[in-house]
Amino acid sequence: MRILVTGASGFIGGRFARFALEQGLEVRVNGRRAEGVEHLVKRGAQFIPGDLGDAELARRLCQGVDAVVHCAGMTGAWGRYQDFHQGNVVVTENVVEGCLKEHVRRLVHLSSPSIYFNGRSRLNVQEQQLPRRMHDHYATTKFLAEQKVFGAQEFGLEVLALRPRLVTGAGDANIFPRLLQMQRKRRLAIIGNGLNMADFTSVHNLNEALLSALFADDEALGQAYNISNGQPLPLWDVVNYVMRQMQLPQVTRYRSYGLGYSLAALNEAACMLWPGRPQPTLSRLGMQVMSKDFTLDISRARQHLDYRPQVSLWSALDEFCGWWKNVPHNR
Repeated sequence: MRILVTGASGFIGGRFARFALEQGLEVRVNGRRAEGVEHLVKRGAQFIPGDLGDAELARRLCQGVDAVVHCAGMTGAWGRYQDFHQGNVVVTENVVEGCLKEHVRRLVHLSSPSIYFNGRSRLNVQEQQLPRRMHDHYATTKFLAEQKVFGAQEFGLEVLALRPRLVTGAGDANIFPRLLQMQRKRRLAIIGNGLNMADFTSVHNLNEALLSALFADDEALGQAYNISNGQPLPLWDVVNYVMRQMQLPQVTRYRSYGLGYSLAALNEAACMLWPGRPQPTLSRLGMQVMSKDFTLDISRARQHLDYRPQVSLWSALDEFCGWWKNVPHNR
């Protein structure tokens, strides 16, 4: 099988492209940073640079491939709606059109469980349990992108969407680095009672799920799938495990949710007025994510993708910490 992996200069796309090469697949990659895919090219991947916002480039990327794993997109909790729309919706539209015009058989789309989040605690969320409205720009545009993908079914494209929760392992520059930086400055505090449950996903387990999606049979098509390790844990226990592994003090200071939320609102307001609108160090969404229960039901993935998480969260965290210690700017 010959596949295209978009977003391959990022964490998830890059790790899956490497895994796919190890499984013997022919892999074409696209990403924003050429230096981020050098290791893939050395392993035999074909790299075609360019911006997926260009519809013609997206079409050229899709020429001659059997399937596309679409990991590219804009992430984060801060920014303008139009930027999120361009990075998630328009880019996905272009990939879908490229697949249809070049007669690609299957598209596996990397979505996000952020579309479920409503600022309150939610446990064992199933794929159909969507809120009436999305909570932020990121969630809104990831949901719209999903709809573009599923809409292509009527034109004959085989589609699946995966919604992995808090993916970590070597290469993860999103979840823990900012928390580590804050704790080094003694600015990190437990929000609320510190008992809120969260799901995480080893990148190895996500790789297996993505591979399964590429080869899944017809009854698995046309659906979204929650992906996690399937073993929720208190979020702050996980954070403090990482602190211990990185030889930093445990997070023991508590801050009430109300105070944290108010400070975050003030911080956001100040950043909105500041030239360039810099990203706030505290955000209301961050306060909610760090204090609310948020876990997923992965039974659909178990049933239709034969998804069986094999790598524990602790192994994934050890892998992350070993990698992060050796990132040059962190030495």
